[in-house]
Amino acid sequence: QVQLVESGGGLVQPGGSLRLSCAASGFTFSSYVMSWYRQAPGKERELVATITRLGHLTTYEDSVKGRFTISRDNTKNTVYLQMNSLNPEDTAVYYCNAVSFNNLYNYWGQGTQVTVSS
Repeated sequence: QVQLVESGGGLVQPGGSLRLSCAASGFTFSSYVMSWYRQAPGKERELVATITRLGHLTTYEDSVKGRFTISRDNTKNTVYLQMNSLNPEDTAVYYCNAVSFNNLYNYWGQGTQVTVSS
């Protein structure tokens, strides 16, 4: 059974930091490109960051460049999103996504809420 379980969300003040984790199971984690998406109220889901299967390449949405860092540990089947210098515009539900190398399989987590507010 495929599972992606996000954790680490919560309420943080502007300028603060959070580290999201996504624990994967039920598939060969190292064969999947991993991404973080987010969806704010009333907005479409957007891609935040992506990391290739072995972690050699990462890409970021422009508004998070220099503030967020995506990483993965293939020995723990986990992908992370370190979020620094958070601002209220980062408030959203953050989702973990896994796509197989051949694009045949696409899995989503249930999401974790991140709220940036004073």
